[in-house]
Amino acid sequence: MSNTIQAKKTGVTDTILRDAHQSLLATRMRTEDMLPICDKLDRVGYWSLEVWGGATFDACVRFLKEDPWERLRKLKAALPNTRLQMLLRGQNLLGYRHYSDDVVRAFVAKAAVNGIDVFRIFDAMNDVRNPVSSTHLRAHATPEPL
Repeated sequence: MSNTIQAKKTGVTDTILRDAHQSLLATRMRTEDMLPICDKLDRVGYWSLEVWGGATFDACVRFLKEDPWERLRKLKAALPNTRLQMLLRGQNLLGYRHYSDDVVRAFVAKAAVNGIDVFRIFDAMNDVRNPVSSTHLRAHATPEPL
């Protein structure tokens, strides 16, 4: 019997392309300002980069006049070697109210097709029922990108 402990590899997620400018700049960083650094970020070897979610969708549409889906596709193309992660508000998705289960499932499926690999899900009310719909995807569905 061996007393050797197997070291587990630890992955690092960087949230700079979502949380940093959400906290410092009210989520007003434009896609064109993110793209120049993507090549360097892609070579770091992060387990994932959190690039979408929280207030990014709303800020893209309301303040930056950008298409958030196009942002996601551009980031996916610019970061081909790194998993893209998003912060999802459970049943609220990226909005400020609850959405029906079918809307949640469709949104998550579209986000995956458009480039999201990892979904980090939370519920502001700490109601464990709310993230359920966003965690149950149809395994055989392959929706078309937006």
